[in-house]
Amino acid sequence: MTGRATPGPTGPPAPGTGTGTDVLRCGPYVLDRARIAGFAAAVGDPHPAYTDPVAARALGHPDTLAPPTYLVTLAAHAEDQLLRARPDLPGLDGAVHRAQSLRHARPAHAGDVLHATVRLADVAHLAGRRLLTLDCAFHDADGLWVATTTSTLLCRPLDPTGSEHP
Repeated sequence: MTGRATPGPTGPPAPGTGTGTDVLRCGPYVLDRARIAGFAAAVGDPHPAYTDPVAARALGHPDTLAPPTYLVTLAAHAEDQLLRARPDLPGLDGAVHRAQSLRHARPAHAGDVLHATVRLADVAHLAGRRLLTLDCAFHDADGLWVATTTSTLLCRPLDPTGSEHP
């Protein structure tokens, strides 16, 4: 099946703020049964569709179903790559993951090959710290939108001169 890429609810990637890389394409990420099952076990979800392809197919899925939050692990990898490409954003060591949201077009499954487009959507300030917002859109091998994660990270404090505290 060939399809046109459809942007997620946030639309196509747009330039972020600051200098450096604002958008980065990552992947492919190949979803496999063992990692999906390991994630389900780690979060304590015993649903058989996460570990048994027969149970997943009985529910109408093509293969083992990934828990809805599974893509956060892939998004974290893509976000990390983007932020490493941004030397103008000090204070990332020790950053606190403040919030995460997910929007799904469809569930992810074992056998999916996904590509991520991560972008720095916003750089704001909160209580003397940078507050970064990152969007990570996942598309399948046909270019169709699967899901988008949005993360906010609160960076280490900045002193009044704009440099970091040690």
